[in-house]
Amino acid sequence: MNIAQQLCREFQLQPKQVINTLQLIEQGATIPFIARYRKEKTGDLEDARIRELVKRFTYYKELDDRRDTVLKSIGAQGKLTASLENRIHRTIDKTELEDLYAPFKPKRATRAGRARQAGLETFADWLYGLEQSRADVQGNAKKYINQEKKILSTEDVIHGAQDILAERLADDARNRGWLRRVMMKRGILKSSVRKTAAGEKTKYEMYYDFQEKLASLSSHRILAMFRGEREKVLVLHLLYPQEETIRYLDSVFIKRPDAASSSILRKAVRDGLDRLLAPAIETEIRRQLKERAEDEAISVFGENLKELLLAPPAGQIPVMGIDPGFRTGCKIAVCSRTGKFMEHQTIYPNDPHNDTVKSSQVLFRMLDKHRIELIAIGNGTAGRETERFINGCLKVVDRDVRPVVVMVSEAGASVYSASEAARREFPDFDVTVRGAVSIARRLQDPLSELVKIEPRSIGVGQYQHDVNQQKLKALLDAVVEQCVNAVGVDANLASEEILKYVSGLNRTSSRNLIEYRQKNGAFHARRDFLEISGWGAKTFEQAAGFLRIPGVSNPLDDSAVHPERYGFVKMLADHLGKTVQELIDQPFLLRTLDKEDFISEEIGMPTIEDIFEELEKPGRDPRETFRYAVFSEDIQNVSDLAPGMILEGVVTNVTKFGAFVDIGVHQDGLVHISELSDRFVDDPTKFVKVGQVIKVKVVKVDLELNRISLSIRALSREQS
Repeated sequence: MNIAQQLCREFQLQPKQVINTLQLIEQGATIPFIARYRKEKTGDLEDARIRELVKRFTYYKELDDRRDTVLKSIGAQGKLTASLENRIHRTIDKTELEDLYAPFKPKRATRAGRARQAGLETFADWLYGLEQSRADVQGNAKKYINQEKKILSTEDVIHGAQDILAERLADDARNRGWLRRVMMKRGILKSSVRKTAAGEKTKYEMYYDFQEKLASLSSHRILAMFRGEREKVLVLHLLYPQEETIRYLDSVFIKRPDAASSSILRKAVRDGLDRLLAPAIETEIRRQLKERAEDEAISVFGENLKELLLAPPAGQIPVMGIDPGFRTGCKIAVCSRTGKFMEHQTIYPNDPHNDTVKSSQVLFRMLDKHRIELIAIGNGTAGRETERFINGCLKVVDRDVRPVVVMVSEAGASVYSASEAARREFPDFDVTVRGAVSIARRLQDPLSELVKIEPRSIGVGQYQHDVNQQKLKALLDAVVEQCVNAVGVDANLASEEILKYVSGLNRTSSRNLIEYRQKNGAFHARRDFLEISGWGAKTFEQAAGFLRIPGVSNPLDDSAVHPERYGFVKMLADHLGKTVQELIDQPFLLRTLDKEDFISEEIGMPTIEDIFEELEKPGRDPRETFRYAVFSEDIQNVSDLAPGMILEGVVTNVTKFGAFVDIGVHQDGLVHISELSDRFVDDPTKFVKVGQVIKVKVVKVDLELNRISLSIRALSREQS
């Protein structure tokens, strides 16, 4: 097949866009680089579009490889007709290709296979083609009795022929396609409770007697039902219009309903359907359902992760991080404006110690010594209790601007604390101290800190342990890569963990950058990157535009303008009679220029617009302004909640069925999809996002199950 032509049709793109994009990928260009710096070649395709294009290209390449294998296999059997070959060449679907191959695919020992070995295929062919109503079926069957092959009677002969015909019916591509379409369109997935779990109170109770059409079944229900089946709580059945299916198969398989063989053929149809065709298609559909649900869940996870990584940073200010605890105390770690670790201490303000005097003394000393502006407290065990203690201490702080206390999600902090990266950075520290450092840095720059944690451990997914882990990792890595390159990285401060996601870099080239920095000091210009061991022209080309060097002589080195376009910027400055620095200091000068005057064969309008936009705000951070949730001091536990309360919270997770919100009681509440808005909500991510600070109304509190139901819709109705 012509893959480029197929991709043009599928994505509604021009041939040049597809061919150029695929050529750039083949040449080793990264998707962030292509999307940002090769817009003329791609026709301004966004990175998500490029990823999908590459994904489909890979699919069609695999399809072509499989097609070759199938054609060779059928050809070697001497069964490749011109019609079949044409159908195989025309298909653009892997499932259809396997349907066409099914009759010729080598199989393990089957009943039909044993019947063929016994020489019964000729008799089966005769039965199938029989159009006479008075033919002597029994008499013809006697000819095929074979004692050596253990075909001892005419019944054995007929049963063997039925097995051959049943397999033939089940392997027919048209029958498989028809039943697959019927099941997907009208099939129903039914779940019931296993006898061994009946009467038990489990999280799968709503599925004890549940059924829904496959066409409308949501991803979270599919994954929940499959997990319930895997945990031996539920039994699942796929229901489909069986009588209608039998009528259809009879009509296409039995040529003459009044033929002498018709009753045998009808038995073959029912056997082929029940024993072979329906189970095979059900297995396929269950796999397709799971893949569809996984893809949706992975997509939701990716969206949530993107919002979390791009959460507004507090910026370069001194931050105190606190990993709260009761018996083991609260670990405090201070980070400087640049995130450098300064000091750590342990205080014991909570039960069972309640050493508030000494704890406050330590706190005041550290606040004054490091001029702390923000205090980040982990939202786990003892978080609210510690927050209450800290706020009580701050009331007597004699300073014009008191430090602000912010509750920070601890999700994944323990994973980072025990990781190799944390051990390399703080080899002599306890895991809780490392956790306190991570909590502090999460406020300063969430992206730089969260990239150190395995994305699957950050806790913003939906059934992340039930989905294909390889696909999940690939998508989450792509999301992290997209976020890192969208924001840019300070080459003089970046860790190995964030550098490895920069376009064109990997763990080795990232380590080489850090080793060069440690040996030679801070970078003074992007051209210094060419001195790094193992960095050639290709690595420099792919990475340089995403690495920033603040405070150096060339202001473009702290911008998203690629070094290959520095000459273009200088030409703009010369045209205006200014230096590059003056051009950046006086961005209004750019508005006096007509961009079209500068279009050339090398540089088109998309790149020119990007450069003009960057020169107006060089090194701009695409993330929003820092904001935090303020939890009510009177609400500490779930038992403190009551219906009707209006509280501020922060969205911690968004799923297909709603959003989870932290309102400061150690248990996230759920805003069900029906409570997100007065308008119809088909996709919760269109209404809320992870990290967003929102107001919610408490609708219901279930202390027994520790569940909190929240609403945004009820709040908006009251306000209107």
